[in-house]
Amino acid sequence: MRILAMDSSGLVASVALLDEETLLAEYTINYKKTHSQTLLPMMDEIVRMTETDLADIDAIAVAAGPGSFTGLRIGSATAKGLGMALDKPLVSVPTLEGLAANLWGSEAYLCPMMDARRKQVYTGIYRFDGDNLELVVDQKACPVEEILRDCGRLEGKVFFLGDGVPVYKDMIEDIMEEYRDRLVWAYAPAHLNRQRAGALGRLALNYLRQGRQETAADHAPIYLRKSQAERELNAKGRTLKE
Repeated sequence: MRILAMDSSGLVASVALLDEETLLAEYTINYKKTHSQTLLPMMDEIVRMTETDLADIDAIAVAAGPGSFTGLRIGSATAKGLGMALDKPLVSVPTLEGLAANLWGSEAYLCPMMDARRKQVYTGIYRFDGDNLELVVDQKACPVEEILRDCGRLEGKVFFLGDGVPVYKDMIEDIMEEYRDRLVWAYAPAHLNRQRAGALGRLALNYLRQGRQETAADHAPIYLRKSQAERELNAKGRTLKE
């Protein structure tokens, strides 16, 4: 079973090609480029270097959100276009579950954080039981303090990862210090602390085996909260449909 995976939900753009045993290629960039500039060229390079015929892939995995509204739309549109053109199913992987999959096999709790601005994060808490990713606290948009208090109810070890960690690291340290008697915390290393399409694709293989797939036409991103434009309109008593 061969998967083409992509993640453009945050600052990072990442594309990977993998089968059940091997990560055949992964192209990840986190440097001052818009995803509309990077995603398709990265995919073309992977396909060219691995001499892959896209007609031979079994499914397309895409980070479904939450995350950047623009990034999610670019990833979703790319995946939908490919899925329709190739007549392949899509596997929508929640962004935070894909991030947690970077630390596959860890016995610790995993708390990915994506900066959602205004002292809020897209976040959740996860844990691996063998090859199964368990939801301890499902993904949500919330104040940083809220997810740290959720972590404080745990015992053992928790890893923090994601682009929200450096933004709120001082707050993490201050609040987690209250739980030092029963909880150890650490931060994922540089090569594992941002979105990676290879990890997302590996998790998608699990979901594909479980029948968690959809048609390209049915796919839609998961935003979790309204865009800034919608919030500003709502504050004026209007909606985007008006």
